[in-house]
Amino acid sequence: MSQQPRTRQELYDLVRQRGKDEYVLEEMIRLGFWSAKGEMPEDPADDIRRMGEIRRELNQLRQESRNLKNEKLLRKRLLKERLAQSRRQQQENKEKREQARIAKAQAWQKHQETEITYLGEEVSKGLNYTECNEERLKEHDLPILGNALQIATAMDITVPQLRFLAFNRKTSTVSHYIRFKIPKKTGGERLISAPLPRLKQAQYWILNNILNKIPIHDAVHGFRSDRSIVTNAQPHVGADVVINFDLENFFPSISYKRVKGLFRSFGYSEAAATILGLICTEAELEQLELDGKTYYVALGERALPQGSPASPAITNIMCRRLDERLTRMGQKWQFVYTRYADDLTFSTKANHPRICNLLKNTDSIVNHEGFKINQKKTRVLRNSSQQEVTGIVVNEKLNVDRQTLKRFRATLHQIEVNGMDNVSWGDGDDLMASIRGFANFVAMVNPIKGAKFIAQIQRIKRNS
Repeated sequence: MSQQPRTRQELYDLVRQRGKDEYVLEEMIRLGFWSAKGEMPEDPADDIRRMGEIRRELNQLRQESRNLKNEKLLRKRLLKERLAQSRRQQQENKEKREQARIAKAQAWQKHQETEITYLGEEVSKGLNYTECNEERLKEHDLPILGNALQIATAMDITVPQLRFLAFNRKTSTVSHYIRFKIPKKTGGERLISAPLPRLKQAQYWILNNILNKIPIHDAVHGFRSDRSIVTNAQPHVGADVVINFDLENFFPSISYKRVKGLFRSFGYSEAAATILGLICTEAELEQLELDGKTYYVALGERALPQGSPASPAITNIMCRRLDERLTRMGQKWQFVYTRYADDLTFSTKANHPRICNLLKNTDSIVNHEGFKINQKKTRVLRNSSQQEVTGIVVNEKLNVDRQTLKRFRATLHQIEVNGMDNVSWGDGDDLMASIRGFANFVAMVNPIKGAKFIAQIQRIKRNS
């Protein structure tokens, strides 16, 4: 039996739900007026129950029929459900895409902070190859650097900073160098590319931790802490013949590919050699103005800039085979050979010097090593005339050119008598710095004469 209604409203609802006859029957059975199983003759209990079930099924079918007949309402409901489902799906897809985008951005950011896979056109091919030749690196006690993270960590900078310094741009709004020209002693101008502090610091790191550990040929006197133009000139004092050569476009002739190959020869990986080579080289740039912005456009291939602290050491290492070949050739014909940067000098005291052979073979060796002699500056100096090596007279002893000393004495005398107005020396704007620099140069070559000049300049400074 079902639970009895507690209120009048529940009674009404129950009668409507089951039907009056069915409800009366159940109440009569409950109260004992009728058998629960309909055992009496012509017992209507089962019929009443069956009619109640049929009535409920009929009501349900009527409701379904009304719903089916209302096609517009059904379509609207279905459309609403589909629209809601579509919006839910769109939102889910949007959230998934956003999560994927964030995950991809985070992965890329992490990748950028630890790796470098692209540094510009034509230079990025080998950045995935990070294996070093550790045995070769250990031979010279060089730091083992195979990838960008190791290089950046060693330099105490971040990988993004390393990427910024090494990136190869054909056109850029930034430049890592300040460029200016200075006059050459022999005429013309020399382009100086001075690196900005951050790049200069990286180049100094390469110089101190890598380049300075590589041995160079003993004939080299330029850019060495224990050598100078004086030590370069000393071996040629008292020679019968002095021959001077000049290498044309010395620094610009050493390309990025050669510098990269040099680091590879030390044992560095393709990736490390690429990064180190890019830091040490730069293309010649043209500065342009467009729409109020400054652009720097590369005019050619990357090469060693004159002004980088790493460039001189690279040239000395790069010229090891050149120096060895020229030394052996000189010894064969009794010539002494030295080199100061791009100045090559041979001298001999032989009775019958093989000058023609030396000139021809020097040109051949230099060309074979990837350089070129400036034929206009080749000089053959005999002891009957003034012989100079890197600006120092070497006929009998180390000295400074007499005419230059005479002019310098006259300049100092004029300053002492008339003051510094309308007086010039050298190419600098600071007269005092210029005369002090030349006096120090004289003292380096001839200490006695130099000491007199320095004392005179100190007297001028006190009286000025």
